[in-house]
Amino acid sequence: MSKEAKKADAAAGGTTKAKQEWREVLGPDRYSVLFEEGTERAGTSPLNTEKREGTYLCAACRQPLFESSAKYDSGTGWPSFYAPIPGRLETKKDFKLLAPRTEYHCSRCGGHQGHVFTDGPAPTGQRFCNNGLSLEFVPKGEPMPPER
Repeated sequence: MSKEAKKADAAAGGTTKAKQEWREVLGPDRYSVLFEEGTERAGTSPLNTEKREGTYLCAACRQPLFESSAKYDSGTGWPSFYAPIPGRLETKKDFKLLAPRTEYHCSRCGGHQGHVFTDGPAPTGQRFCNNGLSLEFVPKGEPMPPER
């Protein structure tokens, strides 16, 4: 990233870490999912069965993305939510499979989170199907870690 791009990113509230810095902070599995758009195997994340009240953060920059009140069991094997915290996600079309899908990522660091589908519950009808490796969970009443 150029110096000008880093300055613009920081001014917009984004993060300026280089890919190597993210690799060191996250480790290979999280880095692969967040910054190489990988996918973890279904049913492997302990966050899939997390039932406590709290907030789900981007595992890279730790920006809050979802509240537990929007989480539900979609039966897919990945943590699923029917709505994000407003303004915390951005989307783009993903053409990796035969049919195009909508990918979403953290609006602050660009970390890949998952895909959004239109088969979710009320009130939105959306299913934000998230990679557990892309998230950290902070139980209600515990302090939020500093953003990075």
